[in-house]
This record gives sequence, structure tokens and C-alpha cells, in this order.
Amino acid sequence: MDFPVFHMDFFGDRLLIAVIAIVHVIINHALAVGFLPIVTLMEYRSYKLKKISDAESDQWDELGYKLMFFAFVITTSLGALTGVGIWFSTALVSPASIGSLIRVFFPAWFFEWIIFMLEVVFIMIYFLTWKKSRADIKSKRNHVRVGAALSLFSWLTMAIIVGILGFMMDTGSWTQNKTLLDGFFNPIYLVQLAFRTPMAFVMGGSVALFLTLYHLKKHSGFRSKVLRNLNLWMFLWTPHVFAAGIYYYYKIPELMLGNIPVAIGTQAFQNWYATFLYSLLALIMVSMLVNVWTAIKPKWTSKYLMLFTLFVVLFTMGTFERVREFIRKPYVLGEYMYSNLLRVEDYPKYKQDGILAHAVYAKHPSVTDLNKLEAGKDVFMIACSRCHTVAGVNSVINKFEILFATKGGPLDKTKMLQYIPVMEKARYFMPPFPGNDAEADALVDFIISEQYSRNYIKGAQSTGVDISQQQLEELKN
Repeated sequence: MDFPVFHMDFFGDRLLIAVIAIVHVIINHALAVGFLPIVTLMEYRSYKLKKISDAESDQWDELGYKLMFFAFVITTSLGALTGVGIWFSTALVSPASIGSLIRVFFPAWFFEWIIFMLEVVFIMIYFLTWKKSRADIKSKRNHVRVGAALSLFSWLTMAIIVGILGFMMDTGSWTQNKTLLDGFFNPIYLVQLAFRTPMAFVMGGSVALFLTLYHLKKHSGFRSKVLRNLNLWMFLWTPHVFAAGIYYYYKIPELMLGNIPVAIGTQAFQNWYATFLYSLLALIMVSMLVNVWTAIKPKWTSKYLMLFTLFVVLFTMGTFERVREFIRKPYVLGEYMYSNLLRVEDYPKYKQDGILAHAVYAKHPSVTDLNKLEAGKDVFMIACSRCHTVAGVNSVINKFEILFATKGGPLDKTKMLQYIPVMEKARYFMPPFPGNDAEADALVDFIISEQYSRNYIKGAQSTGVDISQQQLEELKN
């Protein structure tokens, strides 16, 4: 509560991060981690064929260059923008959690930054010197080595970030020891890395298959050879994805498993979880059959079939990311910080004093009859706005109307007051209410006051900040 609350009521704060992060992960996994090794292997094949078949060597080299052009443009534009966007959005929406991650993993972040800078340098060298590398066999050999280094650095970047992502799900022994190694080598780290690595290779293979069909002529014998090789790559890594995915499932903490139906289907469709799951598995099986068909009859496949396979692979990864982000609730950092950015260890203090008394950027330090609605809004912003809006996506009013209103009637204040102190027992993905009874009463009055007006409330980026006189005195002292 040491930061002003950035809030977009029409869209939702968590959705801002989610959209940017999922796009970035798909680009990073599909193109940086999974695609670059394929391009490097194509160039290596060209290098090995140089003395045997100069014509086929040139074909592999030219195809590799065309695929690399696509990867270079997307990763250095949309990939770079969404990478910066994650930092920018998390700093706005979730400053306490990202600040904690920086403090815990500062050496890891620093090491990752160095590797990322090397990755940028190598991708620039690799793409921009490709044509010059055709001058002689020695230049081509050195160029292949640059591609191998680029592939390694891309994977290392992911390997470091996965340690931090695993920590957000399960902090393991870090809560007792508070050491970097305990945090990084958390119970989820290795199994998540074992899943993401082959999944990235499968994603990269899907992109390569689609682009190959786009670049090469339909009845080319070389095209058939490339398609068979890429499908071999897919068949090699797909069993690893399934095996690691099953192992990953059994490593997820038990309390998080109960969140999966809501993560996939939302509360409205959580009872359809089995249907959604079987539908996704069916799509995956059909896409695998398409790959088998492509390997057997490469001349009879089309880029539209590969576009379907590519969609299924990317959709599967996007679904995984949504589930991973959601199931760690009610925590944003497992067992340490709730999704409302309040630390677990501070809850007894908030319950006793109230959260407003400890909020720097709140207009009133406590609830009175004169400030009740303003104080209720501040309580909402502190305790609820990280996940909910008033009138937009995931509206808190809509949630309460489903529970405590009938056919558009008014909300039932008594039932709301009974529900809020125990809501985590009914909705175990929600953190407990952090405030005292007076703040719960003010929050309910604020929500009821907005039921029919449905005004979008504004965050500190639009309204500025309010600091109570009590907080000003404490800051001066």
C-alpha cells in the first residue's frame, strides 16, 4: 500500500498484464526458443551438403534465411515491445509484487539481462551477416556457430525466467530460509522447464511448417524433404511435452488443482471443465493427425492445414499460460503475498487497525459517517481492484448481483456483510478480506451506491493522489 493505485475500470488491471504477457510468451517460446534452433539446423544442413550437392545446399540456406527474416522481424519488434510492456504494466498494476521479485532475484535478473543483451547482439549478427557468410565454407561454419550460440542464449533467458515464474506458484522453502537459491530452485522450477522446453520446440516446428508451405512451391521435391524433416522434429518432441505435462500436473500444489476448472472455463462455465478439456485434447489429436498426413503425403498438404495446426499449438500454450496465472490465486507470490498485493504476514495488523490506517495513498485513515463512501472506494481500490472492476470486466457488482440480488433488484447489504469476512471459504481463489468490520461496511455501501449508476471509477493516473493528514504527519516524522 506504498504505491498509488493504477486502475482501468473498463478493462481490468489483471487483463492488461495477461494480454501482454501471453502474446510475449507465445512469441518468445515459438520464435526465440523453439524456432531459432530449427533455422540453425537448416543452415548446418546447408553447410554439410556444400561439398556433396551445391544446389540442395543453396536451397536449405535460402529457406533458412527466409525463415530467419520472419523471426528477426517479429522478435525484434512485437517481441521486444511486449517484453518491455510486461515490465511497464506490472510496475503500474502490481508494483509490490514486481518489487518483491526484484529484491529476491536481483542477481538472477542481472544475469538474465546480460544474457538477453548477448541474445540481441547475436540475433543482429546472425541475421545481418547471413548473406556475407555465403562467401566461403569457413564463413558459413562460423555463422552456424553464431546461430548455435543464439539458440543457447534464447533458451537460457527462458530458463532463468522460469525459475521466477515457478517461485510465484510455489515459494517452497524460501519462506523459511529467504535465500536466492531456495527461491530459484523451487519445487515447480525443473518440471516447468522440462515442459516449456519441448513445448517451445513444438511451437517452433509448427511455425516452420507453415512458413515452409508458404515459401516453397507445391510440387517441389525439396519441399517434401523439408516437410518430412520438420515433422520428424515435431514427432521427436511431442512425447516429451505430454510426459512433462503429466508430471507437471502432479507437481502442482493440491490447493491449486481445485482452481483449474475456473481457470479454464471461468466461474460461469466451470462445470463445463471436462467438456473444455476433452475438446482441447481432441483438437490436439486432430492436429497431430494432420502432421502425420503431412509426413506421409507432403505433396497433398496445404498451408491451411498447417495454419490449423499452428493455431492449436499456440492456443494450447495460451491456455496453459492462463491456467498457470490463475491457479496460484489467492496468491500472487505463493504463501507470501496475496493477489491484492498485501503480504500474508501483515494481515493480523490490518485486521486490527484497518487497511486505511496503513495506506499511504488514501484520503481517510479510518471510516466515519461523513466519509463512508469515499473510504469505501479507497478500500475497494486497495483490496479489490487488482482483480475486479466496478462496472467493467469482472465487475464486483455483477458478482454480488449473482449471489445476492434477484431479477435486477437491489443488493442485500446484510448478506454481503455476512459473506465478505468468509468469502475465501466459498471462493478459495480469493484472498481473505484484509480490513476491519467498519471498512467492510464502507465497502459494501460503496458497491451498493454504484449498483445502478455503473460509473467507471478512475485510478490515480487520472485523479492524482490523496494523502491523509495522519500519513503526512507520519511521513514528516
